[in-house]
Amino acid sequence: MTVFHKLASERALRSGYREASGTLVLAIVVEVQRDVDSDKKFSWPTYVTVVRARRRCGTVVLVVAPDAGVAAWAAETIDLGLGRGNVEPLVLGPSVVPEITDPAEAEAEAELAVLSAVAHGNGPNGLTVVQAALVALGRLDQEHAMVYFQVIWNGLREPMRWALEALVMERQIEGEATLPPFVQKLIDRGKLEGLREGELKGMREGKLEGKRDTLLRLLARAGIVLSESERERVQACTDMATLDRWIDNALGATTAIEVLS
Repeated sequence: MTVFHKLASERALRSGYREASGTLVLAIVVEVQRDVDSDKKFSWPTYVTVVRARRRCGTVVLVVAPDAGVAAWAAETIDLGLGRGNVEPLVLGPSVVPEITDPAEAEAEAELAVLSAVAHGNGPNGLTVVQAALVALGRLDQEHAMVYFQVIWNGLREPMRWALEALVMERQIEGEATLPPFVQKLIDRGKLEGLREGELKGMREGKLEGKRDTLLRLLARAGIVLSESERERVQACTDMATLDRWIDNALGATTAIEVLS
């Protein structure tokens, strides 16, 4: 197992089935599987054997597969030899996991939100599903939240990872803190920490310049002429929210005073 798989498995084992006395009666080894990998047909039985011997209880492999085809492959029975024994992984695929996009619902069912992010994180609503799960993780203790985040991250394909990186970067630039603090530390730390202060300022200035340009175009289209001081005020503005408000004001306004109020 990788370190990630060990962490994920340990979390699953601690929340396994126990008797009233606290004795563990069923251990669960969690595996996130994004692609078909023939080697897993040999490693999964090993996981079951090792954990079963260590925990002295029944053990199953739970495979979380974001892709329907991979889920079908993972659900195949593994023959250990001559039909004398087998391992049948439990599989959670897109068809059996609900798509959770509501942060409130995600907070109420954090573990289900994690599974939803893994199962649907690469789909059409993937970024919304992942964001809902991250909101839920922000309410958990950091140790468990970080393990769950690793589960989600391992299930995402490159396009969605890039989208999530871009979202974190945008929040960082705009000074918003709507994602758990540990997220930006875990998402490709080298990229986040490698950005120089000048690059961050450059990206922010690019966004500001775009908003100023949009405002001036709207004013010109509406026939509103700015005085020299008013134009300087627009060009000097470095507050995103203020520029957004002026852009909204420009829709239907007839004078510069109405826009820059």
